[in-house]
Amino acid sequence: MKAFCVLFLSALVLSPPADARSMRRADSCDGLTARMIRATGASLAGRDGSLSVFRALDADRMSLECRAPARMTFASQDREPAGAYFILIGLAAEGLVGAGAEEVEVLARTLHQRALVTGMPQAGRAGRAALRCETGAAAPAQPAGVRCVLVSHRPAALRRRAGLFPEHEPV
Repeated sequence: MKAFCVLFLSALVLSPPADARSMRRADSCDGLTARMIRATGASLAGRDGSLSVFRALDADRMSLECRAPARMTFASQDREPAGAYFILIGLAAEGLVGAGAEEVEVLARTLHQRALVTGMPQAGRAGRAALRCETGAAAPAQPAGVRCVLVSHRPAALRRRAGLFPEHEPV
């Protein structure tokens, strides 16, 4: 019992307070928000916890969710937005995950066109960026528009199974 009390008290003393953890998360979200402003040229419209909302001429709504994995959402009321919308997605991908802006721009255009044709959400990857785009219905009763969500894509690391010799590992 005495050892348990000592362990509990030492864990309590050595762990950072909850306020410090939330401050670090807020600092990292502040840094990510600033990075997105620099990368895209958008301005900050507001922030609530881990969600940052931006004003951008090329998208009706652009938001950043800082919780891991960080994701950006781009929405336009136009079913077929101007080309600057796709450029904005490419710039954000470069700032958020380090993917090539032009490569992600082309992917966004391709996914958008496929979504228009099929009426179904479309997903793809370009470098370290994963993108999902969907379009609204063409019917007058349904809201039209397009929405794309950008997240980081990291390929799974291949690891050997513990305890097996290389010649006995499954292929």
